[in-house]
Amino acid sequence: MNKRVLLIGYNFYPEPTGIGRYSGEQIYWLAQNGYDCTVLASYPYYPFWKVQEPYTQDKLWYKLEEKCFESGGRIAVHRCPMFIPKNPTGLKRVLLDLSFFITAFFRLLYLLPGKRFDFTITILPSVSLGLLGVFYKKIRGTKLICHVHDLQIEAARDLNLIKSETAISLLFKLEKFIFDRCDKITCVGEGMARKVKAKALKEIFLFFNTTDLEQFFPLSNRHDLKQAFGFLPDDKVLLYSGAIGEKQGIEAILYAAKENAHHHKLKFVICGSGPYKERLQGLAREMQLQNVFFLPLQPMKKLNQFLNMADIHLIVQKANAGDLVMPSKLNTVLAVGGLALVTANEGTGMYALIKEHRMGIVVDAENQQALNDGITSALTADAETLAQNARAYAESYLSIDRIMSNFEESCLKPSPDVRQTIASGSINLGHTHPQTIK
Repeated sequence: MNKRVLLIGYNFYPEPTGIGRYSGEQIYWLAQNGYDCTVLASYPYYPFWKVQEPYTQDKLWYKLEEKCFESGGRIAVHRCPMFIPKNPTGLKRVLLDLSFFITAFFRLLYLLPGKRFDFTITILPSVSLGLLGVFYKKIRGTKLICHVHDLQIEAARDLNLIKSETAISLLFKLEKFIFDRCDKITCVGEGMARKVKAKALKEIFLFFNTTDLEQFFPLSNRHDLKQAFGFLPDDKVLLYSGAIGEKQGIEAILYAAKENAHHHKLKFVICGSGPYKERLQGLAREMQLQNVFFLPLQPMKKLNQFLNMADIHLIVQKANAGDLVMPSKLNTVLAVGGLALVTANEGTGMYALIKEHRMGIVVDAENQQALNDGITSALTADAETLAQNARAYAESYLSIDRIMSNFEESCLKPSPDVRQTIASGSINLGHTHPQTIK
């Protein structure tokens, strides 16, 4: 009899980036390996912050999508309506979470009398979704796994998205209530896991984002690729590709472009979508930047070529985001053997990862001069060695089969002797099977 898994999280396939992409890949792997999977998700909206085709006609009510696999596995996706703000301020994000919590709760009630799920996975951020997992566990006795992608409360506090100390305090109490009732807690980064460990006082497993190494891989025709995307073969392309929001601090790229305006072959490309993009475009116009190019999110069929075009990949985020969030774009950069220039402060998991495996250049976050100097260093670095190290790391640690097999063994087929974490996808603790965070 197939084991039954329930995933609760509003981001899911076919969202092309972030949590939705990874949750989709992971659930599809489970279904292809014989699991009966049910998902409570919203209509796909990220990173565009509006519902995408072909779902726009259905977004005001529930919709069921089903897919069966030769393995005997199955996926049933229950799309739940949700408030999606065009400009996601702190209050509007709260309303987003609350609206999905309400609609997902009623769908969970609909599922409650049916056959019991053996495992329930709730996706954080959105602490409130953990309550749905706790509710279902209380009624039906499921094993509850909380998977932490971002530490939403700390990020909201440190980025001033929520300024009320009372609200922050209540959210932390809610988070503690949920953590105390989980059977397992998994995190996508070591630094994040240590922060959760301090609050949860239980064993934490590392469950890193997966990467399809057959879809993302190095190409050798960079000059041709540059021409295909509208640049000259001898241009040096510095690429930021991903979500464009507050926590990234992408305006630093514009100031770096201004500093390098006299280098006519340097082209700064910002590719993606998000609520902050229009503001960045306005700032670029004010600064009269001629070396900055804004491109839309690339279709998946072109993404490998697009990423291979870049000479340098800019992975920036604010200092106070630190280990609270993990930039998912790093995995694909490593997979294509890209030269990553990362902003991360010493002591964070990201800093340790890049330094330990010598697969990129790290500079202090929110330090404009450090970023400018890092660009100069990257242009003269031994790019071939760093690229080889990046791809070697991806091959050793990022494959979806490796990560999901270990997740299955550690969390879905637990035994008293299982003491290893899920194999690395973003942070390697220095072992083939890193130890759990205790």
